[in-house]
Amino acid sequence: MRNEEVAWIFYELADLLEFKGEDFFKIRAYRNAARILAGLEEPLEEIRSRRGLSKIPGIGKNIAAKIDEVLATGRLQKLEGLLKEIPPGILEVMSLPGIGPKRAAMFKERLGITSLGELAGAAREGRVRGLPGIGGKSEKDIIRYIEMLQDRGSRVLLATANVLAGELKSYLLTLSGVVNVEAGGSVRRWRETVGDLDLVAAAADPGQVIDAVVKHPRVSEVLERDGNRLSLLTKWGIKVDLEVVPEEQFALTLFYSTGSRAHLSRLEAFLASRGITIKTADISGFHDEHEIYSALGLPYIPAELREDRGEVEAALQNRLPRLAELEDIRGDLHVHTVWSDGLCTIEQAVKRAREKGYGYIAVTDHSQSLKIARGLSLDKLKEQHREIRSLNEKTGDFTVLTGIEADILPKGGVDCPDEILKDVDLVIASVHSAFKQDRETMTARIISAVENKNVDIIGHLTGRLLSGREGYALDLERVLEASASCGTILEINSSPDRLDLSDLNARRAKEKGIKMAINTDAHDLKRMDEMCYGVAVARRAWLEPGDIVNTMPAGKLVKFLRKR
Repeated sequence: MRNEEVAWIFYELADLLEFKGEDFFKIRAYRNAARILAGLEEPLEEIRSRRGLSKIPGIGKNIAAKIDEVLATGRLQKLEGLLKEIPPGILEVMSLPGIGPKRAAMFKERLGITSLGELAGAAREGRVRGLPGIGGKSEKDIIRYIEMLQDRGSRVLLATANVLAGELKSYLLTLSGVVNVEAGGSVRRWRETVGDLDLVAAAADPGQVIDAVVKHPRVSEVLERDGNRLSLLTKWGIKVDLEVVPEEQFALTLFYSTGSRAHLSRLEAFLASRGITIKTADISGFHDEHEIYSALGLPYIPAELREDRGEVEAALQNRLPRLAELEDIRGDLHVHTVWSDGLCTIEQAVKRAREKGYGYIAVTDHSQSLKIARGLSLDKLKEQHREIRSLNEKTGDFTVLTGIEADILPKGGVDCPDEILKDVDLVIASVHSAFKQDRETMTARIISAVENKNVDIIGHLTGRLLSGREGYALDLERVLEASASCGTILEINSSPDRLDLSDLNARRAKEKGIKMAINTDAHDLKRMDEMCYGVAVARRAWLEPGDIVNTMPAGKLVKFLRKR
C-alpha cells in the first residue's frame, strides 16, 4: 500500500471524527499524521519492516499502531466502524465545496439532512439560510454545487475551480519529489468561468506522482493516462488535466498551459515576422516566464492579459499598464451587516477589515424598499449612522463610512429622500426588482440613478448572475456615457457569481474615464475574502490603481466623494 493511500485513510478518519464532534486535539493529530505520511520519501512498508513506524517524527505510538494495522490488513477498523455508523449520503454532503464535516453535522442536527437530495430540497425551500454562518448566497452556492454534480462537463465558477485547484496543489506538494505546482489555463488567467482545470507539476518521477494522484479521494474516474500526462474526472464533476515535467521544463510548460490559444497565436505571428517560432526560439531551461518573454524580446505579460486583446502590441510599444493588485485596495465600500440581511456585526466587519490591512469600510445595508432583505427604515438608518459615528470616535486609525445600498425603483429614482442621502458618506444605488423591464425602460431607470447627485456608485450594473441569470436588457453605452458625464462611480462586484462589471465592460468604462470601485458586497465575514476576484476582473480589464477609487487612503477618498 502506497504512503498516500495510508495518508488518506487518516484524512477521512479525521473528517468523520470532526463530523461526530470528537476531541479537537485527536482530530488535529490524525490530520497532522496524514500530512506527514503523504510527504515521506521512504515507503511505509520499508519503515515498518525495521520497526520504525513510531520513530517517524510527529507520529506517536497510538497512530503508529494504526498505521501498522492498515499496512498489515489494508483496513482500519476504527474507520470502518465510523463508515457503518454514518449514512453514506452524509459523506457526499461533506464532500461538497465549502461544506466539510462541521457544516454537514449542523445540517443533520438542525434539519435532519442525511443526503444531497435532502440538502438540495432544504436549500431550494430557503431553510438553509439563517443557520449559523450561512446566508442567502451560501444557500445558492449549495444549490449550484449540487446541480454541478448532476450536470458534469458544464462550466463552473472560477471560485469553485480555485478551491479544487488549491486542494490538489496542496496535496501534490506533500508528495516526495514534487518541487512546484501551479494551475494554468483559465484558472491562472482568472476567467470568470472554467471548463476544466489544468495543473502543471515539477517532479523527477512523473509516474510516481500520477500513481499518487489517481488514488486521491476526489477522483471518480481516470479518463486518460499517457506518459507524464493524466486526465481525470473529479467527484465534483470537474475535469482535471495534469502534466508532470522536470523542474527545468516547468516554466515553459506552465507558459503553454496558461494560454490562451489566441495569445499564443499572436505571439507566433509576431515571431514569424522576425523569421522565428516559439519552438525554435531559445526559451528552454528558464526559471520563470519573465525570462521566457525576455527571450522573445518582450516585457513580461501578466497572465490575466493573455487574451489577444492588444497585449502583445502594447508590450512591443512598452505600453502595458501597471495593473492593480490586491495590495492596492485600501478598503471595501459595499458591506452588509446584521442591521439588514448580513450575518456579521459592524464591529466584526471592522475587525476582519483591519486583519486585511484596510483603513476603512463602508456599511451599506439595504434600504427600506427591499423588505425581503430586511431593508432599513429611515429611522433605523439614522440610528445605525449614529452608532457608526460613535464607533469612529473610538477607532481613530480606522474609518467606518456611513452608507446605504438604495434601491433603484422600477419607475426610476431611488427609495431614499435626498435630504437623507446628502448626509450619508457613501450611497450605492442598485436594481433589485423588476428585472424583466424592456431595454428602454431599464436604461432610463438606471440613468435616473446615475444622474442623482447624491448617488456615488451604481452597484452590480447589469444584474447578471453567472450561475443562472442573464443581465438586464440594457443600453450599456448610454449608461456609460451618462456615468462619464456625471462622474458616477461604477462597481466591480467581486462576488464570484456576479463579477459585474465584467472585464470587457470595465475596460469600456476605463476608456471613457469612468472611475470604478472594487467591492465584495459581503453579507458575511467569509465573503470579505472575495476581493481577489474583483481585482482579477480589474486586471483583465487593464485597470491601474488610479482607475479604482478604493485604492485611495480614507481621507483622500472622503474628500473625493464630497467633491463629486
